[in-house]
Amino acid sequence: MSANLINMLIEATLQTLYMVAISGLLGTLVGLPVGVYLAVSQRGELLSSPLVNKVLGLVVNAARSVPFIILVVAIIPFTRLIAGTSIGTTAAIVPLTIAAAPFIARLVENAIREVDSGLIEAARAMGATPFQIIRKVLIPEALPGITLGLTLAVVSLIGYSAMVGAVGGEGLGDLGIRYGYQRFMPEVMLAVVVILIVLVQLVQSLGEGLARLVDKRAPRNRGR
Repeated sequence: MSANLINMLIEATLQTLYMVAISGLLGTLVGLPVGVYLAVSQRGELLSSPLVNKVLGLVVNAARSVPFIILVVAIIPFTRLIAGTSIGTTAAIVPLTIAAAPFIARLVENAIREVDSGLIEAARAMGATPFQIIRKVLIPEALPGITLGLTLAVVSLIGYSAMVGAVGGEGLGDLGIRYGYQRFMPEVMLAVVVILIVLVQLVQSLGEGLARLVDKRAPRNRGR
């Protein structure tokens, strides 16, 4: 493989990391509060609002049900409005964020729901307000699950970022399609696949390590 192709692989990898990092951050900023609210706004919960919960849940489900490749094409006008263009890494961040936010919201909601209800009742008995319970009980207790959920979301974004290469996005997917497929260079396709596998493994390992680190229930190794 020539030095030029190696440089292209490095550039494509950096583009993929850029897309995934920014869209993951923006998706978390939107999806985290939405997921928390979905978990605490059902009937009888801390911030009970069944109607709003149902409407918000329908919106989240609708966003999640659209296949990503269709989403990318369907929101091209919106992407142009936000990014000024519909091609390139910056433009790809728009559909990636829209795909990530509802996915993250459901993962966060599920993590919050797994918190022992006894902890909530104990906090209520001590006079804690709903927002204090959310901030000091629910989120800290659900943090390992939230961390694993965000890890899964980032792994999915890596796959999505490769997919946008088929519709004008840059990054590893675009490189694999243009050189590995269209120009019949299997070594480029193989290199792209290997890099994607390595990225997924690194993200998964890092996420699992962070989840263990923030898990207060996990046993700690003690010196003997």
